[in-house]
Amino acid sequence: MFFRWLKHYMPRSLYGRAALILILPVVLLQVVVSFVLVSRHFEGVTEQMTFATSREVMLVLEAMEVSDTYPDALPTVLETLDISVSHPEALATEDTRLWYDFSGIIMTRDFKKLLPNVQAVELVDDSKVVLSLATASGPLVVEFDRKRVSASNSHQLFVNMLVFGALLTFVAYLYLRNQLRPIKRLAVAAEAFGRGHSLPYSPRGAIEVRAAGNAFLDMRARIERQIEQRTLMLSGVSHDLRTPLTRFKLGLSLLEDEDREPLEKDVEEMQRMLDAFLDFARGVYADESEDTDPTALVENLVNSYTRSGAAVTLNEPVGAGEIPLRPASVRRAVDNLIGNAIRYGTRAEVSVEITEKYVRIRVEDDGPGIAPERYEEALKPFARLEPGRNQNKGMGVGLGLSIAADVARAHGGILRLGESTKLGGLRADLVLGR
Repeated sequence: MFFRWLKHYMPRSLYGRAALILILPVVLLQVVVSFVLVSRHFEGVTEQMTFATSREVMLVLEAMEVSDTYPDALPTVLETLDISVSHPEALATEDTRLWYDFSGIIMTRDFKKLLPNVQAVELVDDSKVVLSLATASGPLVVEFDRKRVSASNSHQLFVNMLVFGALLTFVAYLYLRNQLRPIKRLAVAAEAFGRGHSLPYSPRGAIEVRAAGNAFLDMRARIERQIEQRTLMLSGVSHDLRTPLTRFKLGLSLLEDEDREPLEKDVEEMQRMLDAFLDFARGVYADESEDTDPTALVENLVNSYTRSGAAVTLNEPVGAGEIPLRPASVRRAVDNLIGNAIRYGTRAEVSVEITEKYVRIRVEDDGPGIAPERYEEALKPFARLEPGRNQNKGMGVGLGLSIAADVARAHGGILRLGESTKLGGLRADLVLGR
Protein backbone atom coordinates (compact mmCIF):
# COMPACT_ATOMS: atom_id res chain seq x y z
CA MET A 1 0.00 0.00 0.00
CA PHE A 2 2.85 2.39 0.81
CA PHE A 3 4.56 1.87 -2.55
CA ARG A 4 1.26 2.36 -4.40
CA TRP A 5 0.77 5.67 -2.61
CA LEU A 6 4.38 6.67 -3.29
CA LYS A 7 4.05 5.77 -6.98
CA HIS A 8 1.72 8.71 -7.61
CA TYR A 9 4.45 11.15 -6.52
CA MET A 10 7.28 9.62 -8.53
CA PRO A 11 8.45 11.45 -11.69
CA ARG A 12 7.03 10.12 -14.94
CA SER A 13 9.58 11.45 -17.41
CA LEU A 14 12.80 9.60 -18.28
CA TYR A 15 14.90 12.56 -17.13
CA GLY A 16 13.18 12.67 -13.76
CA ARG A 17 13.46 8.95 -13.09
CA ALA A 18 17.10 8.75 -14.18
CA ALA A 19 17.94 11.75 -12.01
CA LEU A 20 16.14 10.15 -9.09
CA ILE A 21 18.02 6.88 -9.54
CA LEU A 22 21.47 8.44 -9.94
CA ILE A 23 21.43 11.63 -7.90
CA LEU A 24 19.18 10.78 -4.94
CA PRO A 25 21.45 8.04 -3.48
CA VAL A 26 24.49 10.32 -3.81
CA VAL A 27 22.70 13.19 -2.11
CA LEU A 28 21.41 10.97 0.69
CA LEU A 29 24.87 9.47 1.23
CA GLN A 30 26.42 12.93 1.32
CA VAL A 31 23.86 14.16 3.83
CA VAL A 32 24.32 11.15 6.12
CA VAL A 33 28.13 11.29 5.99
CA SER A 34 28.13 15.04 6.52
CA PHE A 35 25.77 14.76 9.47
CA VAL A 36 27.89 12.09 11.13
CA LEU A 37 31.13 14.00 10.44
CA VAL A 38 29.72 17.29 11.68
CA SER A 39 28.23 15.76 14.81
CA ARG A 40 31.48 13.95 15.66
CA HIS A 41 33.59 17.01 14.85
CA PHE A 42 31.47 19.42 16.86
CA GLU A 43 31.14 17.04 19.76
CA GLY A 44 34.84 16.23 20.02
CA VAL A 45 36.09 19.80 19.51
CA THR A 46 33.48 21.25 21.88
CA GLU A 47 34.34 18.73 24.59
CA GLN A 48 38.05 19.53 24.35
CA MET A 49 37.53 23.31 24.37
CA THR A 50 35.03 23.08 27.22
CA PHE A 51 37.49 21.02 29.23
CA ALA A 52 40.26 23.63 28.67
CA THR A 53 37.94 26.52 29.53
CA SER A 54 36.71 24.80 32.71
CA ARG A 55 40.32 24.52 33.89
CA GLU A 56 40.78 28.23 33.26
CA VAL A 57 37.66 28.96 35.32
CA MET A 58 39.06 26.77 38.10
CA LEU A 59 42.25 28.80 37.92
CA VAL A 60 40.19 31.99 38.36
CA LEU A 61 38.51 30.47 41.43
CA GLU A 62 41.88 29.53 42.92
CA ALA A 63 43.18 33.07 42.30
CA MET A 64 40.16 34.45 44.14
CA GLU A 65 40.92 32.22 47.12
CA VAL A 66 44.51 33.52 47.40
CA SER A 67 43.61 37.15 46.60
CA ASP A 68 44.06 38.12 50.27
CA THR A 69 47.65 36.84 50.26
CA TYR A 70 48.43 37.81 46.66
CA PRO A 71 46.24 40.80 45.74
CA ASP A 72 47.67 41.07 42.21
CA ALA A 73 46.99 37.42 41.36
CA LEU A 74 43.29 37.76 40.44
CA PRO A 75 43.58 40.82 38.11
CA THR A 76 46.56 39.23 36.36
CA VAL A 77 44.70 35.97 35.78
CA LEU A 78 41.52 37.71 34.57
CA GLU A 79 43.45 39.90 32.19
CA THR A 80 45.51 37.02 30.86
CA LEU A 81 42.57 34.69 30.34
CA ASP A 82 40.21 37.46 29.20
CA ILE A 83 37.55 36.42 31.73
CA SER A 84 35.32 38.76 33.72
CA VAL A 85 33.70 38.01 37.09
CA SER A 86 30.97 39.70 39.09
CA HIS A 87 29.10 39.13 42.38
CA PRO A 88 25.33 39.38 41.83
CA GLU A 89 22.77 39.32 44.55
CA ALA A 90 21.11 36.19 43.17
CA LEU A 91 22.13 33.48 40.74
CA ALA A 92 20.22 32.17 37.72
CA THR A 93 18.86 28.67 38.26
CA GLU A 94 17.85 27.66 34.69
CA ASP A 95 20.05 26.91 31.71
CA THR A 96 19.33 28.95 28.58
CA ARG A 97 20.35 28.45 24.96
CA LEU A 98 19.01 29.01 21.46
CA TRP A 99 16.89 26.15 20.08
CA TYR A 100 19.32 25.41 17.24
CA ASP A 101 22.45 25.59 19.43
CA PHE A 102 23.23 21.86 19.57
CA SER A 103 26.82 22.40 20.72
CA GLY A 104 25.39 24.29 23.71
CA ILE A 105 23.97 21.00 24.98
CA ILE A 106 27.49 19.56 25.15
CA MET A 107 28.89 22.69 26.83
CA THR A 108 26.16 22.77 29.46
CA ARG A 109 26.64 19.08 30.23
CA ASP A 110 30.44 19.28 30.50
CA PHE A 111 30.53 22.51 32.53
CA LYS A 112 28.20 21.01 35.12
CA LYS A 113 30.27 17.85 35.14
CA LEU A 114 33.66 19.55 35.44
CA LEU A 115 32.59 22.44 37.70
CA PRO A 116 30.38 21.13 40.52
CA ASN A 117 29.59 24.66 41.74
CA VAL A 118 27.87 25.64 38.46
CA GLN A 119 24.17 26.39 39.04
CA ALA A 120 23.27 27.47 35.50
CA VAL A 121 24.87 27.92 32.07
CA GLU A 122 23.45 30.80 30.04
CA LEU A 123 24.02 30.82 26.28
CA VAL A 124 21.83 33.72 25.28
CA ASP A 125 23.53 34.33 21.93
CA ASP A 126 26.62 33.29 20.00
CA SER A 127 28.90 35.88 21.62
CA LYS A 128 29.05 35.21 25.38
CA VAL A 129 28.92 32.34 27.87
CA VAL A 130 27.73 33.12 31.40
CA LEU A 131 28.33 30.67 34.25
CA SER A 132 26.49 31.07 37.54
CA LEU A 133 28.53 29.53 40.40
CA ALA A 134 27.79 29.16 44.09
CA THR A 135 31.14 29.59 45.85
CA ALA A 136 32.15 29.75 49.49
CA SER A 137 32.52 33.51 49.20
CA GLY A 138 29.02 33.93 47.76
CA PRO A 139 27.30 34.02 44.34
CA LEU A 140 29.69 34.43 41.42
CA VAL A 141 29.08 35.02 37.71
CA VAL A 142 31.86 34.18 35.27
CA GLU A 143 31.61 35.54 31.74
CA PHE A 144 33.85 34.86 28.74
CA ASP A 145 33.77 34.80 24.93
CA ARG A 146 31.82 32.00 23.22
CA LYS A 147 34.70 31.39 20.80
CA ARG A 148 36.68 29.86 23.68
CA VAL A 149 34.35 26.82 23.72
CA SER A 150 33.06 26.66 20.11
CA ALA A 151 34.85 25.73 16.90
CA SER A 152 35.44 28.76 14.69
CA ASN A 153 34.12 28.87 11.10
CA SER A 154 31.90 25.89 11.72
CA HIS A 155 29.73 26.89 8.76
CA GLN A 156 32.50 26.27 6.26
CA LEU A 157 31.78 22.56 6.14
CA PHE A 158 28.13 23.21 5.28
CA VAL A 159 29.09 25.80 2.66
CA ASN A 160 31.55 23.42 1.04
CA MET A 161 29.00 20.64 1.11
CA LEU A 162 26.34 22.78 -0.57
CA VAL A 163 28.67 24.34 -3.15
CA PHE A 164 30.38 21.14 -4.24
CA GLY A 165 27.14 19.18 -3.98
CA ALA A 166 25.45 21.64 -6.35
CA LEU A 167 28.48 21.60 -8.68
CA LEU A 168 28.59 17.81 -8.85
CA THR A 169 24.82 17.65 -9.33
CA PHE A 170 25.12 20.04 -12.28
CA VAL A 171 27.90 17.94 -13.80
CA ALA A 172 25.79 14.80 -13.32
CA TYR A 173 22.84 16.56 -14.96
CA LEU A 174 24.93 17.48 -18.02
CA TYR A 175 26.18 13.91 -18.35
CA LEU A 176 22.71 12.51 -17.79
CA ARG A 177 21.21 14.81 -20.41
CA ASN A 178 23.78 13.74 -23.00
CA GLN A 179 23.02 10.10 -22.27
CA LEU A 180 19.25 10.46 -22.41
CA ARG A 181 19.08 12.78 -25.42
CA PRO A 182 19.52 9.92 -27.96
CA ILE A 183 16.68 7.99 -26.30
CA LYS A 184 14.44 11.03 -26.52
CA ARG A 185 15.34 11.56 -30.19
CA LEU A 186 14.50 7.92 -30.87
CA ALA A 187 11.14 8.30 -29.13
CA VAL A 188 10.35 11.45 -31.16
CA ALA A 189 11.25 9.72 -34.44
CA ALA A 190 9.17 6.65 -33.55
CA GLU A 191 6.18 8.77 -32.53
CA ALA A 192 6.41 10.82 -35.73
CA PHE A 193 6.59 7.68 -37.85
CA GLY A 194 3.53 6.33 -36.06
CA ARG A 195 1.72 9.48 -37.21
CA GLY A 196 2.89 9.09 -40.78
CA HIS A 197 5.91 11.44 -40.71
CA SER A 198 9.42 10.23 -41.52
CA LEU A 199 11.87 12.42 -39.60
CA PRO A 200 15.64 12.23 -40.23
CA TYR A 201 17.27 10.13 -37.54
CA SER A 202 20.77 8.72 -36.97
CA PRO A 203 21.58 6.42 -34.02
CA ARG A 204 23.78 7.94 -31.32
CA GLY A 205 24.63 7.42 -27.68
CA ALA A 206 25.45 4.20 -25.84
CA ILE A 207 25.74 0.81 -27.55
CA GLU A 208 22.28 -0.30 -26.42
CA VAL A 209 20.67 2.93 -27.64
CA ARG A 210 22.47 2.64 -30.99
CA ALA A 211 21.23 -0.94 -31.32
CA ALA A 212 17.66 0.16 -30.66
CA GLY A 213 18.05 3.04 -33.15
CA ASN A 214 19.39 0.75 -35.87
CA ALA A 215 16.54 -1.70 -35.24
CA PHE A 216 14.07 1.17 -35.58
CA LEU A 217 15.64 2.30 -38.87
CA ASP A 218 15.49 -1.25 -40.25
CA MET A 219 11.87 -1.59 -39.18
CA ARG A 220 10.96 1.77 -40.71
CA ALA A 221 12.68 0.86 -43.97
CA ARG A 222 10.85 -2.47 -44.16
CA ILE A 223 7.49 -0.84 -43.47
CA GLU A 224 8.07 1.90 -46.06
CA ARG A 225 9.20 -0.69 -48.61
CA GLN A 226 6.12 -2.79 -47.87
CA ILE A 227 3.84 0.24 -48.25
CA GLU A 228 5.49 1.13 -51.54
CA GLN A 229 5.16 -2.40 -52.87
CA ARG A 230 1.53 -2.59 -51.76
CA THR A 231 0.77 0.74 -53.45
CA LEU A 232 2.29 -0.48 -56.74
CA MET A 233 0.39 -3.76 -56.48
CA LEU A 234 -2.90 -1.99 -55.79
CA SER A 235 -2.37 0.29 -58.76
CA GLY A 236 -2.06 -2.75 -60.97
CA VAL A 237 -5.02 -4.52 -59.35
CA SER A 238 -7.16 -1.41 -59.67
CA HIS A 239 -6.35 -1.16 -63.38
CA ASP A 240 -6.93 -4.87 -63.99
CA LEU A 241 -10.29 -4.93 -62.17
CA ARG A 242 -11.64 -1.74 -63.64
CA THR A 243 -11.00 -2.95 -67.19
CA PRO A 244 -13.54 -5.84 -67.10
CA LEU A 245 -16.04 -3.63 -65.32
CA THR A 246 -15.75 -1.14 -68.15
CA ARG A 247 -16.37 -3.92 -70.65
CA PHE A 248 -19.42 -5.01 -68.64
CA LYS A 249 -20.82 -1.49 -68.78
CA LEU A 250 -20.17 -1.32 -72.51
CA GLY A 251 -21.88 -4.65 -73.06
CA LEU A 252 -24.85 -3.64 -70.91
CA SER A 253 -25.32 -0.48 -72.92
CA LEU A 254 -26.19 -2.68 -75.94
CA LEU A 255 -29.01 -4.49 -74.16
CA GLU A 256 -32.65 -3.51 -74.02
CA ASP A 257 -33.69 -1.03 -71.33
CA GLU A 258 -35.83 -3.51 -69.37
CA ASP A 259 -32.98 -6.01 -69.18
CA ARG A 260 -30.20 -3.48 -68.64
CA GLU A 261 -31.36 -1.63 -65.52
CA PRO A 262 -30.96 -4.40 -62.87
CA LEU A 263 -27.64 -5.49 -64.34
CA GLU A 264 -26.34 -1.92 -64.30
CA LYS A 265 -27.24 -1.67 -60.63
CA ASP A 266 -25.23 -4.83 -59.96
CA VAL A 267 -22.24 -3.42 -61.82
CA GLU A 268 -22.49 -0.15 -59.91
CA GLU A 269 -22.64 -2.10 -56.66
CA MET A 270 -19.54 -4.04 -57.72
CA GLN A 271 -17.81 -0.76 -58.59
CA ARG A 272 -18.67 0.74 -55.21
CA MET A 273 -17.50 -2.37 -53.36
CA LEU A 274 -14.27 -2.42 -55.36
CA ASP A 275 -13.58 1.24 -54.52
CA ALA A 276 -14.21 0.52 -50.83
CA PHE A 277 -11.85 -2.48 -50.85
CA LEU A 278 -9.13 -0.48 -52.59
CA ASP A 279 -9.52 2.42 -50.18
CA PHE A 280 -9.12 0.07 -47.25
CA ALA A 281 -6.15 -1.76 -48.78
CA ARG A 282 -4.47 1.51 -49.82
CA GLY A 283 -4.46 2.64 -46.21
CA VAL A 284 -3.63 6.14 -45.03
CA TYR A 285 -0.14 6.47 -46.49
CA ALA A 286 -1.11 7.05 -50.09
CA ASP A 287 -0.90 10.84 -49.73
CA GLU A 288 1.71 13.07 -48.12
CA SER A 289 1.16 15.14 -45.00
CA GLU A 290 0.66 18.87 -45.51
CA ASP A 291 -0.69 21.86 -43.61
CA THR A 292 -4.46 21.71 -43.93
CA ASP A 293 -7.38 23.66 -42.54
CA PRO A 294 -9.70 20.98 -41.05
CA THR A 295 -12.68 23.33 -41.05
CA ALA A 296 -12.34 24.10 -44.77
CA LEU A 297 -11.87 20.40 -45.58
CA VAL A 298 -15.04 19.39 -43.70
CA GLU A 299 -16.99 22.36 -45.07
CA ASN A 300 -16.22 21.40 -48.69
CA LEU A 301 -17.26 17.84 -47.99
CA VAL A 302 -20.53 18.91 -46.33
CA ASN A 303 -21.30 21.26 -49.25
CA SER A 304 -20.90 18.38 -51.70
CA TYR A 305 -23.46 16.38 -49.71
CA THR A 306 -25.93 19.25 -49.48
CA ARG A 307 -25.69 19.85 -53.25
CA SER A 308 -26.69 16.22 -53.77
CA GLY A 309 -29.79 16.76 -51.60
CA ALA A 310 -28.57 15.05 -48.39
CA ALA A 311 -29.67 16.53 -45.07
CA VAL A 312 -26.20 17.31 -43.72
CA THR A 313 -25.48 20.48 -41.73
CA LEU A 314 -22.23 21.95 -40.38
CA ASN A 315 -22.29 23.57 -36.95
CA GLU A 316 -20.26 26.63 -36.02
CA PRO A 317 -16.60 25.52 -35.74
CA VAL A 318 -14.65 25.99 -32.52
CA GLY A 319 -11.08 27.19 -33.00
CA ALA A 320 -9.16 27.76 -36.21
CA GLY A 321 -5.80 27.14 -37.84
CA GLU A 322 -3.90 24.79 -40.10
CA ILE A 323 -2.29 21.57 -38.90
CA PRO A 324 -0.25 18.84 -40.64
CA LEU A 325 -2.71 16.27 -42.03
CA ARG A 326 -3.05 13.79 -44.84
CA PRO A 327 -5.98 15.59 -46.45
CA ALA A 328 -7.09 12.78 -48.78
CA SER A 329 -7.14 10.24 -45.93
CA VAL A 330 -8.97 12.57 -43.53
CA ARG A 331 -11.48 13.48 -46.24
CA ARG A 332 -12.09 9.78 -46.93
CA ALA A 333 -12.58 9.08 -43.21
CA VAL A 334 -15.06 11.95 -42.74
CA ASP A 335 -16.81 10.97 -45.96
CA ASN A 336 -17.31 7.45 -44.59
CA LEU A 337 -18.71 8.79 -41.32
CA ILE A 338 -21.15 11.14 -43.06
CA GLY A 339 -22.09 8.44 -45.54
CA ASN A 340 -22.93 6.04 -42.72
CA ALA A 341 -24.92 8.76 -40.94
CA ILE A 342 -27.22 9.50 -43.91
CA ARG A 343 -27.43 5.80 -44.85
CA TYR A 344 -28.78 4.74 -41.47
CA GLY A 345 -30.59 7.98 -40.57
CA THR A 346 -32.45 10.85 -42.19
CA ARG A 347 -30.07 13.68 -41.31
CA ALA A 348 -26.59 14.32 -39.97
CA GLU A 349 -24.83 17.12 -38.11
CA VAL A 350 -21.09 17.75 -38.35
CA SER A 351 -18.98 19.87 -35.99
CA VAL A 352 -15.27 20.72 -35.87
CA GLU A 353 -13.27 21.63 -32.76
CA ILE A 354 -9.60 22.69 -32.99
CA THR A 355 -7.48 22.97 -29.83
CA GLU A 356 -3.75 23.15 -29.10
CA LYS A 357 -3.55 19.38 -28.60
CA TYR A 358 -6.10 17.80 -30.92
CA VAL A 359 -8.68 18.24 -33.67
CA ARG A 360 -12.09 16.66 -33.19
CA ILE A 361 -14.50 16.12 -36.08
CA ARG A 362 -17.88 14.95 -34.78
CA VAL A 363 -20.62 13.38 -36.91
CA GLU A 364 -24.05 12.73 -35.36
CA ASP A 365 -27.17 11.17 -36.90
CA ASP A 366 -30.77 10.36 -35.93
CA GLY A 367 -30.58 6.71 -36.85
CA PRO A 368 -30.97 3.67 -34.59
CA GLY A 369 -27.35 3.84 -33.46
CA ILE A 370 -25.18 0.98 -32.22
CA ALA A 371 -25.39 -0.79 -28.88
CA PRO A 372 -22.47 0.19 -26.60
CA GLU A 373 -21.33 -3.43 -26.24
CA ARG A 374 -20.88 -3.61 -30.05
CA TYR A 375 -18.72 -0.48 -30.48
CA GLU A 376 -15.51 -2.49 -30.60
CA GLU A 377 -16.97 -4.95 -33.08
CA ALA A 378 -18.17 -2.11 -35.32
CA LEU A 379 -14.59 -0.86 -35.77
CA LYS A 380 -13.34 -4.19 -37.14
CA PRO A 381 -12.89 -4.56 -40.91
CA PHE A 382 -15.86 -6.07 -42.78
CA ALA A 383 -18.06 -5.89 -39.68
CA ARG A 384 -21.68 -5.43 -40.79
CA LEU A 385 -24.24 -4.62 -38.12
CA GLU A 386 -27.15 -4.01 -40.54
CA PRO A 387 -29.53 -6.55 -38.94
CA GLY A 388 -29.82 -4.23 -35.96
CA ARG A 389 -29.91 -0.98 -37.94
CA ASN A 390 -32.01 0.72 -40.56
CA GLN A 391 -31.05 0.16 -44.21
CA ASN A 392 -32.52 3.08 -46.09
CA LYS A 393 -29.70 3.48 -48.58
CA GLY A 394 -28.52 -0.03 -49.40
CA MET A 395 -26.08 -2.53 -47.99
CA GLY A 396 -22.80 -1.41 -46.48
CA VAL A 397 -19.46 -3.05 -47.13
CA GLY A 398 -18.39 -2.90 -43.49
CA LEU A 399 -15.20 -0.87 -43.99
CA GLY A 400 -16.27 2.73 -43.34
CA LEU A 401 -15.64 2.83 -39.58
CA SER A 402 -12.51 0.68 -39.91
CA ILE A 403 -10.98 3.08 -42.43
CA ALA A 404 -11.86 6.06 -40.23
CA ALA A 405 -10.25 4.34 -37.20
CA ASP A 406 -7.06 3.67 -39.20
CA VAL A 407 -6.90 7.32 -40.29
CA ALA A 408 -7.31 8.47 -36.69
CA ARG A 409 -4.52 6.16 -35.46
CA ALA A 410 -2.20 7.28 -38.27
CA HIS A 411 -2.66 10.87 -37.04
CA GLY A 412 -1.98 9.96 -33.41
CA GLY A 413 -5.66 9.99 -32.47
CA ILE A 414 -8.64 7.72 -32.03
CA LEU A 415 -12.16 7.12 -33.32
CA ARG A 416 -14.70 7.18 -30.48
CA LEU A 417 -18.28 5.98 -30.81
CA GLY A 418 -21.13 6.98 -28.54
CA GLU A 419 -24.79 7.91 -28.36
CA SER A 420 -25.82 11.27 -29.74
CA THR A 421 -27.62 13.22 -27.02
CA LYS A 422 -28.68 15.79 -29.60
CA LEU A 423 -30.16 13.63 -32.38
CA GLY A 424 -30.57 10.31 -30.58
CA GLY A 425 -28.54 8.21 -33.02
CA LEU A 426 -24.85 7.43 -33.30
CA ARG A 427 -22.09 9.91 -32.43
CA ALA A 428 -18.71 9.35 -34.07
CA ASP A 429 -15.76 11.48 -32.93
CA LEU A 430 -12.73 11.46 -35.22
CA VAL A 431 -9.96 12.76 -32.94
CA LEU A 432 -6.65 13.69 -34.61
CA GLY A 433 -3.54 14.51 -32.59
CA ARG A 434 -1.49 17.64 -33.29
